[in-house]
Amino acid sequence: MELDIVHTPESLQTRRAQMFPVLNDAQVARIARVAAQVDFAPGSLFFGEGDTETPFFVVLEGEIEVIAPHGTAEAVVTVHHRHEFTGEVTLLTGRRALVRGQARTQTRVLRLEPAQFRSLLQTDAELSEIIMRAFILRRLGLFLESVSDVVVLGSRHSAATLRLQEFLTRNGYPHRYVDVEYEPDVQALLDGFQVHVTDVPVLICGQRVLRNPSNAEVAECLGLNAPIVSDVPLDIVIVGAGPAGLAAAVYAASEGLDVLVVEATAPGGQAGTSSKIENYLGFPTGISGQALAQRALIQAEKFGARLSIARSAVALHCDRLPYRVELEGGETVSARAIVIATGAEYRRLDIPELERYEGVGVYYGASYIEAQRCTAEEIIVVGGGNSAGQAATFLSQTSQHVHVLIRGPSLAASMSRYLIRRIEDTPNITLHTNTRIIALSGDSGLEQVTWETDGVRTAVPIRHVFSMTGAKPNTGWLQGCLRLDEKGFVITGVDLGVDNSVKGTSRPRYQFETSLRNVFAVGDVRAGSVKRVASSVGEGSACVQVIHRAIAE
Repeated sequence: MELDIVHTPESLQTRRAQMFPVLNDAQVARIARVAAQVDFAPGSLFFGEGDTETPFFVVLEGEIEVIAPHGTAEAVVTVHHRHEFTGEVTLLTGRRALVRGQARTQTRVLRLEPAQFRSLLQTDAELSEIIMRAFILRRLGLFLESVSDVVVLGSRHSAATLRLQEFLTRNGYPHRYVDVEYEPDVQALLDGFQVHVTDVPVLICGQRVLRNPSNAEVAECLGLNAPIVSDVPLDIVIVGAGPAGLAAAVYAASEGLDVLVVEATAPGGQAGTSSKIENYLGFPTGISGQALAQRALIQAEKFGARLSIARSAVALHCDRLPYRVELEGGETVSARAIVIATGAEYRRLDIPELERYEGVGVYYGASYIEAQRCTAEEIIVVGGGNSAGQAATFLSQTSQHVHVLIRGPSLAASMSRYLIRRIEDTPNITLHTNTRIIALSGDSGLEQVTWETDGVRTAVPIRHVFSMTGAKPNTGWLQGCLRLDEKGFVITGVDLGVDNSVKGTSRPRYQFETSLRNVFAVGDVRAGSVKRVASSVGEGSACVQVIHRAIAE
């Protein structure tokens, strides 16, 4: 069976030359200076599924066949010919390969080991651009075709299923989803994996079967995490991989600092759930939050930053230098400087029995996964910020009608004008001002919503509510170490007032520095920050310059 990933998604079909470029003689010659020349007999394996730290190969003579799992069978993804190269983003991260490569004929190649390959990307700008673009497009192709040995058996009526789908999707990990309530012959599939329908969600990860696994268990099985070394202080530990944290990682790693990023869920933070960001500089047609986050992550890893996923920070130990960040599970990591970039999360609606409907009617993100659950239905979006506006316009494309509920009299104070106009011009979006939800009801899932407008109550048979209101900083783990404002945001720099001078020195606090020396806060978690992606990226980037000065003292 042949699976040509460049012909199925139309957006990729026209980009085959970028997906599988043919290097010229001069480019190959530059690689040859640092590579080994190796011969492979027909059928020889270059790399296998699940291999980590795989080399980079350039074909000089012969052919390399790339084969991937496809359902219960296998498929040929592509065949690399003369001056084409192997790999996708796993070569940058050292994570497990999703495909295998084998010699189709007698084949001669240039072979670069992982460290040499990363050095090449950092020193050869032309080759870096060609290879990075190809890797990003190849991963997108694998994702769109669900090319992976990972299978999720779940139900759309299960909150845990949605959690697993979101975790895999937001981390850009290809997988196949099987809904046990709609898939034909599902019993045979369940029997094959020796699981029961009551076990869902079930994750098939290679040869392992995980029943309702936590995100941490999934990350471990997929090899998403960089190893934690607790006894050697790093240059920088960045807590949070939203726009601010990723920007700090890119700039710090590109300047040669040893960087570890720890992230509780997935790259992108709250912005990563946005269907389209249209006011970010350099993207006139817009870009999804997930795509922006994945590109930023690849950029950081290109320069050597390491990422650890599903590792929540639970405490900051600030009693002595170097400070230590304690992670869920008991591991600790120390660094000469720490960047707090944990962002903020949407506030939970003050409604009785809200938790009962979270994931099965109440959602905190509006991605393609959630949109699939409410196609051709009426839905509610709660919130008056840009995230709510982006969600409403995105969901209006597939939903029957979108009701936007806000407590205030208008959107003008909290939403960008371009989104307000779009909401006004979309016929299947209705704005309800001075309105709040007061009750939810339903048995196995949400079936009815009651809202109140100016004292008048209305009950509607709506099964999907997208809650995107308010901002609660993720700072509970910092209690006792840093000064926070009355809302829990981290106070930095001159805003510290009388505490602005660093204890034991004559210098004032650096910009973005907290009440604790060499601990910085950037992005939405910082008191007084502008809650926009561009400003978060700016803070994360600028923070690195002052960190250099701080750790040099």
